[in-house]
Amino acid sequence: MKVVVTGATGFIGSSLVPALRERGDEVIVLSRDAARAKAKLGEVTAVTADLEAPGAWTAALAGAGAIIHLAGEPLAAKRWDARQKQVLRDSRVEATRTLVEAIAALPVPERPRALISASGADYYPFTFEAEFDDDEVIEADAPGESFLSRLCRDWEKEARAAEPFGVRVAMMRTGLVLGRGGALAKMTTPFKLFVGGRLGNGKQWLSWIHVDDVVTAYVAAAHDARYTGAINLVTDSVRNKDFSRALGKALGRPSWLPVPGFAVKSVVGELAEYLLHGRRVMPKRLTELGFPWKYRELDVALRDVVA
Repeated sequence: MKVVVTGATGFIGSSLVPALRERGDEVIVLSRDAARAKAKLGEVTAVTADLEAPGAWTAALAGAGAIIHLAGEPLAAKRWDARQKQVLRDSRVEATRTLVEAIAALPVPERPRALISASGADYYPFTFEAEFDDDEVIEADAPGESFLSRLCRDWEKEARAAEPFGVRVAMMRTGLVLGRGGALAKMTTPFKLFVGGRLGNGKQWLSWIHVDDVVTAYVAAAHDARYTGAINLVTDSVRNKDFSRALGKALGRPSWLPVPGFAVKSVVGELAEYLLHGRRVMPKRLTELGFPWKYRELDVALRDVVA
């Protein structure tokens, strides 16, 4: 099957593309720098594409079985200010709108059959916005009102705009992805320096999933018509203090030194709110679909990642 991938050189995309190729799919990569993408990903067709300004790349979508849309400015790339927030929004909401417009411009027989769009578990309210701290959050629950909640909500709205054009749409509300790189690489640094520990009071929920299971889910969503609508792409949710303890154990480092909330805020600014508060997101849809997790236990997942 022909699969078009945006954000293919990123943390998830660089693992997903080889999995698609191994399955026998024809992979078309849309990238701002096609030469760089091809050098990094190997034997794929790379097309230069600015997702904020469709041009000749629109033809690359024709006849695709699925588009896997991962493009988006990394959340922790820079400290947030009004300008950076706009970059985060444009790279997700506006880019998705442009992608859907490109789909709509194709003749009906040539339109992709599915759009699998990234989203985030930050769609949901923080724990302190909910009445009960232990409540499980599932796909049917309403969005929060934080910046990232509104960003995910608007991002998904643009993806759903493809449905009237006969496209199956799935939105992958992803938690913390455990892999060699990504957010976990930054989280391990304090532990390696023997100053790791819980963030704030450590009671906040953290939803996680191993990158191998993320890749399996995206491949399944691209090929299986049962994957539709919102899908919580997580394995489990644990308290931050328990996650920190497990990470320290996997690294062979202590995890006794807590990081005060004010210290987190001084380093990362507004992003600290998302590190110091969480929600207990559960994989209801994946469970209903019989998803075959490879890593169900946090300790096993972390040992694999830091090995």
